[in-house]
Amino acid sequence: MNNISDVLHGHLATHIFEDDGSFPNNPHLPALVIKGALHLHPDDDADCIVELFKKNNWTNAWKDGILDYHHYHSTTHEVLGVFCGTADVQLGGPEGTCVEIHRGDIVVIPAGVAHKNLKSSQDFLCVSAYPDGADYDMNYGKAEERPQVLENIAKVPLPSTDPVFGENGPVLDAWKK
Repeated sequence: MNNISDVLHGHLATHIFEDDGSFPNNPHLPALVIKGALHLHPDDDADCIVELFKKNNWTNAWKDGILDYHHYHSTTHEVLGVFCGTADVQLGGPEGTCVEIHRGDIVVIPAGVAHKNLKSSQDFLCVSAYPDGADYDMNYGKAEERPQVLENIAKVPLPSTDPVFGENGPVLDAWKK
C-alpha cells in the first residue's frame, strides 16, 4: 500500500462543489479522488477492500457498480474503492466534474455531493462503505427533498479515521475544520 506522502505528491485530487439548486453538494468538504491508493495483488478479492475499510471503521459495506443516475446521501459520507475495471464518474451533479477511476483508486464523497456512473467497463466493481457504519439515504435532487437534506447534511459528523490510512491520511487532512 502507498504511504501517505506518496498519495499527497501528485495522486490526490480534490473537488469542491457548490449547491446547484437541485443538488446541495458540499461547499465545505471536498470530494477526494486518490489515484492508486490501494495496491491490489492479482490473487486479492474484493473482500480485501471491505476488510481495509472495516479496519479503519468505515463499514456497512457493499460490492457492486455505481448507479447510472445522479444521486446523493444526506446522512453520511461515502468511500468507493475500485476493485476492478474502470468507470467515468460524474461528481457534483450535471454541471460537475467527470473523473475516470481505475483498479486501486479511491473516491471519498462528502454528504450531499451528487455522483453518477456515466459509463463503466463490463468488469467494473467497487466497494463502498460509510464512517462508523452509518446508514445511508438516497436522494435524487428533487425540490421536496431540500429542507430535510440540508438539515441532515449539516449534522453529519466528520469521520474519525481515513478509510484507507486510518488515524492519519488525506481525508482527515482535507476535511479539517
